[in-house]
Amino acid sequence: MVKHETLGNSASDRSSALGRLIRSGEVTLGGYKKNGIYGTLRCSAGRRMKLENRVFFRDEQEAIGLGYRPCGNCMPEQYKFWKAGKSWAGNAEKS
Repeated sequence: MVKHETLGNSASDRSSALGRLIRSGEVTLGGYKKNGIYGTLRCSAGRRMKLENRVFFRDEQEAIGLGYRPCGNCMPEQYKFWKAGKSWAGNAEKS
């Protein structure tokens, strides 16, 4: 997990560092640490959160392993599985 606020001292530094992480594949999902939610990097709900609450993950397994749940806005299928008490990651592996 990468905390957004630790990526640099200025907005420009953070943006550059995050871009490098995304291009390298080290970051594929974003998260809201205050409520333990993860979602896509393009999620409109995620873009509204404060910098100090943003975190980033390599993949769903990392987010789930750290206790985060899927976003109902940008990941509706995964959210339905989570809401029903089922593991999306486990379902995807069996497919």
